[in-house]
Amino acid sequence: MIIRLVILLFCCSLLNTSCSEISKPYVDYPPKIIPKPSKMLHTHGVFTLEAGSGIHAAEEFTTAVQFLRNYIRNGAGFELGEASLSSAMIRFEKADSIPTEGYSLKISEAGIHIQASDASGAFYAVQSLRQLLPHDLEQLNSLPRNSVHLPHVDIQDSPRFPYRGMHLDVARHFFPKEFVKDYISYLAMLKMNRFHWHLTEDQGWRIEIDQFPRLTSHAAFRDETLIGHYNDQPQRFDGERYGGFYTKEDIREIVAFAEKHHITIVPEIEMPGHAQAAISAYPELGCTGEQIPVATKWGVFEDIFCPNQKTFAFLKGVLSEVVELFPGEYIHIGGDEAPKTRWKACDHCQKLIRELGLANEHELQSWFIREIETFLNSKGKKIIGWDEILEGGLAPNATVMSWRGVQGGIEAAKTGHNVIMTPTSHAYFDYYQSDNPDEPLAIGGYLPLEKVYGFDPIPSELNKEEAKYVLGAQGNVWTEYMKSEQHVEYMIFPRMLAMSEVVWSGPTENFDTDYPDFVDRVEHFHNRFAALGVNFANHLYRLEGKVLKNTDGVSFQLQTPTMGKTIRYQLNQGQWMDYTTPFSLHNDAEINALVYMESEKISDTFHQKVRLHKGVKGTISLNKPPHPSYSSGGKEALNNGISGRDDRYGDSEWLGFWGEDIEIEIDLGDTLEISEVKTRFYHAPGQWVHSPETISVAGVMRNGERFVTTTRIDGDPSKNYVIARIELSHLADNNLNKIKLIVPNFGIIPEGSQGAGNKAWTFIDEIIIE
Repeated sequence: MIIRLVILLFCCSLLNTSCSEISKPYVDYPPKIIPKPSKMLHTHGVFTLEAGSGIHAAEEFTTAVQFLRNYIRNGAGFELGEASLSSAMIRFEKADSIPTEGYSLKISEAGIHIQASDASGAFYAVQSLRQLLPHDLEQLNSLPRNSVHLPHVDIQDSPRFPYRGMHLDVARHFFPKEFVKDYISYLAMLKMNRFHWHLTEDQGWRIEIDQFPRLTSHAAFRDETLIGHYNDQPQRFDGERYGGFYTKEDIREIVAFAEKHHITIVPEIEMPGHAQAAISAYPELGCTGEQIPVATKWGVFEDIFCPNQKTFAFLKGVLSEVVELFPGEYIHIGGDEAPKTRWKACDHCQKLIRELGLANEHELQSWFIREIETFLNSKGKKIIGWDEILEGGLAPNATVMSWRGVQGGIEAAKTGHNVIMTPTSHAYFDYYQSDNPDEPLAIGGYLPLEKVYGFDPIPSELNKEEAKYVLGAQGNVWTEYMKSEQHVEYMIFPRMLAMSEVVWSGPTENFDTDYPDFVDRVEHFHNRFAALGVNFANHLYRLEGKVLKNTDGVSFQLQTPTMGKTIRYQLNQGQWMDYTTPFSLHNDAEINALVYMESEKISDTFHQKVRLHKGVKGTISLNKPPHPSYSSGGKEALNNGISGRDDRYGDSEWLGFWGEDIEIEIDLGDTLEISEVKTRFYHAPGQWVHSPETISVAGVMRNGERFVTTTRIDGDPSKNYVIARIELSHLADNNLNKIKLIVPNFGIIPEGSQGAGNKAWTFIDEIIIE
């Protein structure tokens, strides 16, 4: 005992802290919970939860009680007891007046009082309670103790949307069942309630089906995997067999785990497209009947399920086993990216189109989906499909998952169909989340945390009645470029926090006020991530630079998302200075900057070059807005003096347009001598991105004569971008105050190319005027 006291006193002296301060109760104030509760009142009081504190609960709240017991036991090292209603320090009570999945959580000197109308609500109350406890309790046997402290709070909370989901593709890359369970536990912590499990793909089949053993002996494995990005030329492969699958026992274990965490699993069995692995195992399922390999690279493939008797017998057999494994109401049947090349060349398919009185292959796919829906409805299940299932007519009871923007969701809701919003613009977590050149390889795109947080699943085009069909939203995680569990964690966190708040708390009504508060809570959550051992992305200390233009000239603004930090910058290799306000730029500039917390550097070095060409001070207008997925820099990104990256189009400088002819007008403000206009277009056909074949510059000379100069664009096969130069020095008078760029879209992607039959994307970079 004396030795322990000496050690304690010694530790106190080392820490320059009194022993009384060590035992002083500490709680986070104000409390910081994600997703943010509907209503939360708090005072400075503290409740102490001690070993043996008794619980009293209604029987239906067993899972919530068990979760709390295990959490305290594993994290704090002590047990909670049982007690009568009158003596319990933790009370779970049923209250029918509380909304579905909602809860009331009150912590006072009298103890912890939880009320809910259902088991899910009680469970979510515990998840909020969890975030009020010390973050180190997330770590197994972190630091044994006899008590923990909680702030006095009064929380009344319920979800904005009934469907709050996250998706995981385990087909492009396979992940073990323990990680899948971890993933589900992350959803539960953030009060999400749907796990969309993408189980089948061209590159691998991941679910055991007794009737068709070759799905796991053959289709679950590919001979090799693409190295690097799909756009890299020449494409290279690792030469290593890769794959895996979940046995039925694995799936039952995961389903049971999910149920204990109030998560419903939505399994996805892709059809009619993304089926090459299954067709490789059973060639009779394809239209050619030929043997094909399990796909070894990413993209969309022409071999899809043929709508014949063997295919429907196969799919009904598969789905019969799937519905026995998954108790949820939904089965996701895919329906996306199904090229019709094989169907167009298939005598059987063409005969079927004629016999059924269908107009084309799109209507044949609609018939295909209706056949499957009828079967699944007979099994007591409903279907979800990607928004392509709208093409050719929507199945009667289908729910649409809108991914190519929100338009598919709008169309479905207006016809009385349920919708889940998951547009690429706000919900694709396989996109880059930062401009940082050190980011791990991703498919492309650009989706920073603030854009996820700003998502509103209810489009303004829907009226109040139509909006009721929007069940909610989910984040999607496609894993072409995610080989490891750590990489998945890096891509989902902290963006999953933002999505959880969108679907639970509801979309922000005042971004400028709400987002800084959210960022503060995310920064606080970093400690919880660390205790959980999660490999989260930390971009809260990154720097953002912006060119500002006004009547006084051009200046440069620096910002970092979190409060209380110091920014220091260096201009053109000069002295480092503290940043307080935007600084003026008079010539081309090279800027370096860093973020400090007190005296410690906490950011990577921000580096930016700005080219003050003749168009920078101009005013720009567009005939078409950029696509919401690729518009983060706004139209001003086209003449702000900053060029996009060479190796990816997913940043704030490249603007993306889908299938549209673009006209860009730049009012220079003054009459300037213009000798050349130059820009770049991204060119990555594997991702449906095609540079235009021509570009024109039009304008009016001072004598009133109009001109149009057109240049053909020739690409360099070794690069992912092309440079377009339009010479104007040949004009009789090249002193201009306004110019217009005319950029025709590439058009429909031809057969044999990735995305065949779809509109091509156009990506344009800085417009440099000399």
